[in-house]
Amino acid sequence: MTSTHSLAGLHWYAVHTLSNMEGKVKRYLDKFIEVEEMGDYIEEVLMPTEVVTEVKNGKKSQKTRKLYPGYLYIRMRMYDEYGKLLHKPWYFVKSIQGVIGFLGGEDDRPTPLKQSEVNTILDQVKAAEGVEKPKVVYEVGEEVKITDGPFLNLIGKIDEVDPERGRLKVSVSIFGRFTPVDLEYWQVERAEES
Repeated sequence: MTSTHSLAGLHWYAVHTLSNMEGKVKRYLDKFIEVEEMGDYIEEVLMPTEVVTEVKNGKKSQKTRKLYPGYLYIRMRMYDEYGKLLHKPWYFVKSIQGVIGFLGGEDDRPTPLKQSEVNTILDQVKAAEGVEKPKVVYEVGEEVKITDGPFLNLIGKIDEVDPERGRLKVSVSIFGRFTPVDLEYWQVERAEES
């Protein structure tokens, strides 16, 4: 950022976007903040995401899922020291294809997020860093089919769920005796109901 002014009066604002346009709007903002000389007004654009794992047809895949679909968060200076709206940054963000508008207040007087709201969002982002979260959540007592490993295709009942580690303890019948098996979420799928 090549700012000649200090970024005094920075606040976080929520920007409502069209569905599935969050990434495109963020990329545009990131690219054109410098080109359009917005570095004096906009410090950061945030699209909170988490990594989600899923198993389809026995293959594990990862996807990035938005924590707040339809919203971006922008740390920016919206008002001057006298409380007057700075039209340049307001119009710059509002005019981007895919942006519906700022959240809070009247459309031409956006309200910044409360610090407690910002803290919640930033905490979620930090907690999601480097963590894979299963797309499917399992419960004790559910029947699952094992899709990987030596117990492939066996049906078992979930005895324990460890969401922090993404692991399950599943009881399967081996030679007529129930045996606990420790598995990862991606190694099972919900059993078909007959």
